Amino acid sequence: MTTDAFSEVRVEAPVVAAVAAQAACATPGVIRLEPGVRGLVSSLVRVGKQRLTSADPAPSEGVRVRRSASGALSVQVDVVISADRPASVVGHAVQQEVSRVVFEQTGQMVDEVSVTILDIEPEQQ
Repeated sequence: MTTDAFSEVRVEAPVVAAVAAQAACATPGVIRLEPGVRGLVSSLVRVGKQRLTSADPAPSEGVRVRRSASGALSVQVDVVISADRPASVVGHAVQQEVSRVVFEQTGQMVDEVSVTILDIEPEQQ
């Protein structure tokens, strides 16, 4: 039996943020994500909501996701990188990896990935 009914699948921002965080952390040159003050506040709110519903929160500190009224998806990532690679190369790689992995795992197209490099740690000797 077939049906012509369509249903909408919408992946919520916390899920997209967790996927984006994993993708950013897996990018060569990224040491870690940094939440910053704004990220800490939103992270505490998200974790509180998930704990109230007995859900284990996926780590997404340092990532913020916004969806515009038109449905456009914007991801902001705050990272600390290693000094052994140029910042522009790492930033661009994070943009590409976040866009690719979010689409692969959620089916959601990312319209914009903004990367803020908060620190560059010296090379390990």
